[in-house]
Amino acid sequence: MSGVQTITVAKGDGDQRLDRWFRRQFPHVPQGRIEKMCRKGEIRIDGGRVKPATRVEEGQEVRVPPLPEPGPERERPERPMRAGVSEADAKMIQSCVIYRDDHVIALNKPPGLPTQGGTGVTRHVDGLAEALTFGLAEKPRLVHRLDKDTSGVLLLARTRLVAKALTDAFRARETRKIYWAVVAGVPAPKKGTVKWGLVKAPGGGHGEGEKMICVHPSQVAKTEGAKRAETDYAVIENLAQRAAWVGLVPVTGRTHQLRAHMAELGHPIVGDGKYGGSGQENLGDGWGAMLGGEISRKLHLHARSIEIDHPVTKKRLRVEADLPEHMARTWEQLGFDLRGAPYDPFDDEEGML
Repeated sequence: MSGVQTITVAKGDGDQRLDRWFRRQFPHVPQGRIEKMCRKGEIRIDGGRVKPATRVEEGQEVRVPPLPEPGPERERPERPMRAGVSEADAKMIQSCVIYRDDHVIALNKPPGLPTQGGTGVTRHVDGLAEALTFGLAEKPRLVHRLDKDTSGVLLLARTRLVAKALTDAFRARETRKIYWAVVAGVPAPKKGTVKWGLVKAPGGGHGEGEKMICVHPSQVAKTEGAKRAETDYAVIENLAQRAAWVGLVPVTGRTHQLRAHMAELGHPIVGDGKYGGSGQENLGDGWGAMLGGEISRKLHLHARSIEIDHPVTKKRLRVEADLPEHMARTWEQLGFDLRGAPYDPFDDEEGML
């Protein structure tokens, strides 16, 4: 295709990632080529530079540079990415479904499975969602994400309109997300709020490889790139001073927020090698975020529940996800009682265990 094109985003095609929109328009163009054109500024929206994850909206004008003609040789690299989901993977991702109706699907995402693809990542929830159509023409759409090693509730929308409604709800903070974690030592006081800002560490990578640095609240406005961040925490149960089961609510939704905030308190999440290094205080048997003994070295962070107004029925929807195997085993080893788990650890009327 010779020459530069300008394409207006059509009605019904808004509120989706640029790279996905682009692939629908030009299915023969590889993802890597799209990313390169964005980096070089060849693809633009309303004249401005963009990233592959930039969201397009109805009526916007997308500048499209000259593209290769579709053909067998051009399409060949794309075939592995466009191949169907294997039967084993289809069964696996379908077994993760913990809620489903005509509009919304909720998964209990296993730890170790990325939410989206990236460099060298070919197996992820977004791709496996092809096996979650359950009779609809299109695969469900992601409306938020979890880190690769974080397990728990992940919502997907089954239509474009529902995706927009859920995305808007997350942006407006109309959802309530409660995470469970095990941290080294016991935070004091046992209930509080962390308000340290976050800024990306120099040379800290991108996506899953990023690392964030905490910035004192008074310095956020003065620090280039820093963003305000806020996390509520509550100790649910503890084993002496060795470890604590905590509930966490991300009031804001920054990259690695919960992990960075707990490490800043001196109580890193167990298994967090990125933020819980040997320099972190740990009053338990191990060092940093490692408790030692038979406790798993995997990350102990789990999206326990999401509460949100259903985008169609408008009724309040709450979805809970059971702990992954390694965390359930840690609960048993530390003697934490799941049977008495609070519905909401921040509800003062309910009390603590």
